[in-house]
Amino acid sequence: MKIARSALAFLFLVFILPALASMGWWYVKERPANWRSADWSSSGLLPEAKDDPDAAIYVLAARTGGLKGAFSLHSWIVVKKPGAASYDRYDKVGWGSPIRRNSRPADGRWYSNDPFTVREVRGAAAAALIPKVEAAIASYPWSHNGDYRVWPGPNSNSFVAHVLREAPELGGLPPNATGRDFWPGIVSVGWSPATGDLHATLYGLAGFTAGVTSGLEIHFMGLVAGIDVMRPAIKIPAWGRIDLLG
Repeated sequence: MKIARSALAFLFLVFILPALASMGWWYVKERPANWRSADWSSSGLLPEAKDDPDAAIYVLAARTGGLKGAFSLHSWIVVKKPGAASYDRYDKVGWGSPIRRNSRPADGRWYSNDPFTVREVRGAAAAALIPKVEAAIASYPWSHNGDYRVWPGPNSNSFVAHVLREAPELGGLPPNATGRDFWPGIVSVGWSPATGDLHATLYGLAGFTAGVTSGLEIHFMGLVAGIDVMRPAIKIPAWGRIDLLG
């Protein structure tokens, strides 16, 4: 009984309390009432593609809409081939064609929320990586109508996480990108030699990641708590990664 109480106290303090605090912040934050009234226009985050001759790959993310925005991000991938005059944006949504290409501006706001850059690769490194990224997009296993579930996945972040696992040079998604830890099967355990991470999950609802790239993470109901030693940071459920060095 004492162990059960300690476990409940741990879950409340580490996961539930930060999530409730984020929900309170989100409740008082000004935001659009629905998707029709939201701003989806370009944020100006990326340079004009026609003025930039280099190849580039961007992983972008922004807080999502509705109550989900209190806990999670929406992420997507932007690719520009050498000399291309435009970007190609890829993201997964829950309506219409699940994997969308250029359905929004490459750096468009998401439910009026400005995007930020998770990862950027440019020049020769990006040009060499683009075929791997495009192959990963094409191989995503949940790419058909009906293959979307807000929680625990597969959702928009599950899609981007799949691409990043296939192209580990792009790193990983922020800890508050709910759905990134969804893997197929009820119990999944995987080791990534490219990232040096061991990942285990119970249907994306509970699990852990430990390794060189991710540090130590504990996953519970789509929320992530953890620490990163190599790049000092703490990971707070619903809030994301807080870097400890500037």
